[in-house]
Amino acid sequence: MTISTEELFMDLDRSGPIPLYYQIARRMQAAIESGALPPGSRIENELKLAEQLAISRPTIRRAIQELVDQGLLVRRRGVGTQVVRGRLTRSVELTSLYDDLSLSNRSPATKVLLHEEMVPSADVLESLTLPAGTAVLHIKRLRYTDGIPFALLENFLPPEFLNLTADQFEKHGLYQLMRARGTTMRVARQTIGARAATAEEAELFAQKTGSAVLIMSRTLYDQSGHAVEYGEHSYRPDLYSFEVTLVEK
Repeated sequence: MTISTEELFMDLDRSGPIPLYYQIARRMQAAIESGALPPGSRIENELKLAEQLAISRPTIRRAIQELVDQGLLVRRRGVGTQVVRGRLTRSVELTSLYDDLSLSNRSPATKVLLHEEMVPSADVLESLTLPAGTAVLHIKRLRYTDGIPFALLENFLPPEFLNLTADQFEKHGLYQLMRARGTTMRVARQTIGARAATAEEAELFAQKTGSAVLIMSRTLYDQSGHAVEYGEHSYRPDLYSFEVTLVEK
């Protein structure tokens, strides 16, 4: 941690009415928001903190869980507990995740897990309004923010995008690449939900199998009404959320 444990938790009120877990959580939150604990900082494990502060381990665990639930800390298997910038709240608009992260100064990074030409299922071909037997570009990417993996993006693109390379997807967002080719994204049909994580998602997100993930499927259309993308995405809910503005008619 950039700030020492002694400085961070100096003068805890051990006899007052405010619970210790709450005091600890608020001090850590203030340190994160001020930059004293920058993104990527590792938090000492619960046992060491409990010993240093002479506080029970369940109290420390509850304080840390408060910040995990807020998206300020993340637990990573084999790494420990780290500071993140807080949950990314994304408006439900026709934007790309890469663009949203860049605009929020979130340091997006991408690892391409799969890049292939293949004939997808009939449902995918129907979503893209393509005839049976059509080969498309199938890509699967793991998206990071500040070094933390939080989104698994699977996309199917029609034949005109078959020559996009894995290297391009490592360096740029999908919609950036589409715009560079003259595609104008006009409208999308999108569904948002939640389900239990698959074994692959749990491993990639460093979560337990069966943990909840947010999911979103989207079919994107260009200015001529041509379907140019079908995607199925999943997200860690402690690091990501959707925001919708409702207006009365």
